[in-house]
Amino acid sequence: MSAISTDVLVLGAGPGGAMAALFLHKEGVDCVVVDKAVFPRDKICGDALSGKVVEVLNRYDRALTDKLALRKESLPCWGVTFVAPDLEALSIPFQLSGNGQERERAPGFISRRMDFDNFLVDEVRGKDGIRLMEGCEIKSFERNADGYLFTAADGTTIQARMVIVADGAHSRFAKEVAGIEVEKEHYCAGVRAYYEGVEGIADGNYIELHFLKDLLPGYFWIFPLPDGGANVGLGIRSDYASKRRINLRKELPELIKRYPQLQERFKNARLTDEIRGYGLPLGSKKRPLSGDHYLLVGDAASLIDPFTGEGIGNAMLSGMLAAQQAVKAVQAGRFDAAFQQPYDQAIFRRLWPELKLSYRMQRLVNYPWLFNFVVRKANRNRVLRETITVMFEDIDLRDRLRKPSFYFQLLFSGKT
Repeated sequence: MSAISTDVLVLGAGPGGAMAALFLHKEGVDCVVVDKAVFPRDKICGDALSGKVVEVLNRYDRALTDKLALRKESLPCWGVTFVAPDLEALSIPFQLSGNGQERERAPGFISRRMDFDNFLVDEVRGKDGIRLMEGCEIKSFERNADGYLFTAADGTTIQARMVIVADGAHSRFAKEVAGIEVEKEHYCAGVRAYYEGVEGIADGNYIELHFLKDLLPGYFWIFPLPDGGANVGLGIRSDYASKRRINLRKELPELIKRYPQLQERFKNARLTDEIRGYGLPLGSKKRPLSGDHYLLVGDAASLIDPFTGEGIGNAMLSGMLAAQQAVKAVQAGRFDAAFQQPYDQAIFRRLWPELKLSYRMQRLVNYPWLFNFVVRKANRNRVLRETITVMFEDIDLRDRLRKPSFYFQLLFSGKT
């Protein structure tokens, strides 16, 4: 039992918390990181690491990206395949330059969370100035004149002037202090399973999103894994799951049996783990992300993409921005809510156009005929395919999809 005092406490050592700690260290600010788990530990997830993950790692240290790329646990990923409700597939590379022969480095990776999260935690472990406390379960916290006082299960107390809250979708702090609530229309239910022997994995290790008519507005996914296995799962917005009384654990194997093209690909496949469920707080509405003495990060801030379900990249990006704000707070000795507002502004300036567009795309899936049309049109229109690819390369260019002129071109252009 001990008493610890720190300028910055990071709750959670997942990707968001780990990156916050690493960027704090880079700026010369010491911190304490606590997590109830002992790493390596599993996390239910799709396991895909987007270009945003690579971007944040590069912003921290390109050598760390190089290290990730060389790991046998990291599978290079060059694109995504969307399968429309009418079963027509649209394959989109993440870069215009091709499938790995023209470039040395893949734009994204796939890595089990057991491996990737531990990779980041190992980086945290090696840094002086970061005190990592694994297996530390926080039992209570209270506001005081100096910030927040946290008490762990073993009686250890931690006094922090600033708290970076990165302890996931079920964060007590986010719920009790920040007032983040579960809203079924802004929440997704999902299940994940690991298989081996899934056939038909595309060259370039494309991730696959299947928008099957029986699951709309949700989707079924297949993500290849480094060991030749596959991460297989499905997700659907929670209000639809409740209304239709869908048991996702039962639905996953049933979908495989129901669709001949999936049945063929899984005919020699074997389930290697139990089907596990989890919840995803979606970033489909704006919420306050900061307050007196705290900043919310990643899933605790409900920053998961409403369309693709991506959470890792957004968590790492918000962890980086939270660290930058915390450094300013420590330097200024200002921890009040007004001083933290630039963090909210930075998050929404970078992510809100993307999240808003994804929310629109999520609703588009409610109209299968329109989704079918978009996929069919893209397969026949080179300009449109390249536009989608460019959006993966440069997130800022996604703004093009918000302009009426883009849809006019989509509907009436005959270019190929």
